[in-house]
Amino acid sequence: MYSLTDLKVGSRIIVDGNPYVVTFSEHSKVGRSGAIMRTKLKNLISGATLAQTFQGSEKFEPAEIEKKSAIFLYSDNDQSHFMDSESFDQFEISNSHLSDSLDYLAENSPVEILYFQNPSTPLGTSKPINIDLPIKMTFRVISAPPNVKGNSAGSVTKLATINTGKQIAVPLFVKEGDKIVVDTRTGSYVERTN
Repeated sequence: MYSLTDLKVGSRIIVDGNPYVVTFSEHSKVGRSGAIMRTKLKNLISGATLAQTFQGSEKFEPAEIEKKSAIFLYSDNDQSHFMDSESFDQFEISNSHLSDSLDYLAENSPVEILYFQNPSTPLGTSKPINIDLPIKMTFRVISAPPNVKGNSAGSVTKLATINTGKQIAVPLFVKEGDKIVVDTRTGSYVERTN
C-alpha cells in the first residue's frame, strides 16, 4: 500500500476500482491540521482527468500495470486491432480509450500495450486498457505545400501531413517524402531524419 508521500508524478494507483496515473501532485500542511496532497489523476482506461485531495492518513493500492509488446494492425470505426508480438493473439481496444494516440498509429507499427490486473477479478485475467507510445516517433511526410519566399523573419512553419493522416507544423525546408521525428506528447516537430 502507498502512503501520502508515495503519490508522485507517474505513480499508478487504484481509485474506485479503476487505474489512475498521477499527473500533478502538491503536498501542503496548513497550521495545526494534518498534511494534504492535492493531485490530478488521469484514468488509464477512459483518459478522464480527476482532481482529488487526499488526507495524510490515507493509504492507496498500487495499480498493477503490465506492459507487453504488440503490433498495430488496423483501426475501424469503433475499435483498433493489435497483435501480441509473442503469442500472435489478436485483440481490440476501443478507440475512445486511445484518443489522441490514434493520430500516431500507422499499420504494422510496434507499440507497448498496458494491461491492468483488477484486484477484484480472478488471478491471470488482465485486460488491455491502453497503449504507451514512444516519446519520439519517425513518420514520412506524404503532403507538404511548397515553400513561399517572403516573410521569414522568425520561425516560420507550414502544415505537413504525415503518413497517418495527422497534420504537423514543420519548418519550410521540409518537403514531401522527407522523414521527420515527432514528439507524441505534444504533436510537435522535432527534427528531419534520413
